[in-house]
Amino acid sequence: MDLDAVRTFVAAADAGRFQDAAATLSITQQAVSKRIATLESRLGVLLFTRAPRGARLTIDGQAFLPHARALLRAEERALASVRPGRRALRVDVIGRRLAPAVLLRGFHRANPDTELDVVTLFDADAAVAALRAGTIDASFRAVTMAARKLPDGIEAARVYDEPVQLLTGPGHELAAARSVTPAELAGHRIWMPGIVDGTEWAVYYDALAARFGLTIEATGPDFGTEPLVDTIADSAALATFVGEDTRLVWPADQDLRRIPLRDPTPVYPHSLLWRGDNAHPSLTALRAHLAATRTERREAETWMPAWAR
Repeated sequence: MDLDAVRTFVAAADAGRFQDAAATLSITQQAVSKRIATLESRLGVLLFTRAPRGARLTIDGQAFLPHARALLRAEERALASVRPGRRALRVDVIGRRLAPAVLLRGFHRANPDTELDVVTLFDADAAVAALRAGTIDASFRAVTMAARKLPDGIEAARVYDEPVQLLTGPGHELAAARSVTPAELAGHRIWMPGIVDGTEWAVYYDALAARFGLTIEATGPDFGTEPLVDTIADSAALATFVGEDTRLVWPADQDLRRIPLRDPTPVYPHSLLWRGDNAHPSLTALRAHLAATRTERREAETWMPAWAR
């Protein structure tokens, strides 16, 4: 149904005269008459009786009027759902327990009136495809322009360098250490069954292993975080890497240890990706918040792959 014709009908019903409806809508009286005639033809009924002093609703016009008003209200709700600033900002994070989700929660605490729709896509390729399609507004991923040629229109900025930690059980050889160097981990078994070849996190940990001579095993099925933590807690030989901001909870009797890595500290480079033509005001606010809260780390004390610099 032509909503302009419906809007004209409501204006004429409220004004009582086609001439006044034309003035309200900033169109000609002839255009008002034509729109209403088209609507009457579509409905198969007369909506007005014309008279020298104006136009009066017929019985059918009176019956249609509340539904016409409902159509216009539905139109306004539909427009509001996608109007910049009214639609929720849709943001992809690599995992709901990982640092990007923590960053997003910090943004929401600082901007509690901002509506967010948080999704989790598989990898950077899926995130870039979703950005190009317009199904998400932004994504936190470990990519930079130096890492890959992003499609035209997709922009990226590194927003957080997250320190990597070693997670061990109480029986592990390094469990009592206050910190360890990456080089000291050579010869130890680092188990990360969640690594998937071709993903950005696999590329990162491959580079980390190559740089410091580490053995990172991705063997065995990935049953999720809790089974991984259970295995690490009971093992004297296995350890795993976790981000400093990864949210983990375990029973007190497991006595797991999160051990900082030092000299240098490997950091995972989280970047924010977005479409350059996206005018959503909450996206602008998110970018400004991340820029204002970013912590600069001394490059000499940290390590990240060359493609991330």
